[in-house]
Amino acid sequence: MIRIVIAEDQRMVLGALGSLLNLEDDMEVVGMANNGQEAISLVKELQPDICMMDIEMPLKTGLEAAEELKKTDCKVIILTTFARTGYFQRALKAGVKGYLLKDSPSDELADSIRSVMSGKRVYAPELMDDLYADENPLTDRELEVLELVADGKNTKEIADELRIKTGTVRNYISTILDKLEVKNRIEAITQSKEKGWFK
Repeated sequence: MIRIVIAEDQRMVLGALGSLLNLEDDMEVVGMANNGQEAISLVKELQPDICMMDIEMPLKTGLEAAEELKKTDCKVIILTTFARTGYFQRALKAGVKGYLLKDSPSDELADSIRSVMSGKRVYAPELMDDLYADENPLTDRELEVLELVADGKNTKEIADELRIKTGTVRNYISTILDKLEVKNRIEAITQSKEKGWFK
């Protein structure tokens, strides 16, 4: 029997997924969580074979939870509406075994779980196409600067926090705008969020 924990913040979707998987002869949903923090607790407590999670959830996202569960024996499958390359890249780094989209046919879900249990990896085909097209061009430091801009900090506050000169911060921002081919900070932030490059 494949033991499954599901984490999903939309209760109706959570209930439907649980019912759907419990119909399978070889699967049992042993726990349901409304956020990533609950998912981590349930996995540690129940030690399921699979933890299937959405990404955007309160307290901890599915990606943050996956990063924490990397050290456990539980195999993580992301089930989301977001076909974002940045999210997918982060999921791969977190060691997830599956990344599926919610608009996939429901019968594929159980098959994907069985494939993951047999040692395979299952990723939505549309994500594989995008994976190499949308590499994040920003360095870790540039991303750090942009995240501080997104937090509403001004040039001086960023310089103080990172212990660098204000001129250096301005250079970073100029480089970021060039690399992303955008006109201003707002567009840079929007693009980075859409592609899932922010931590």
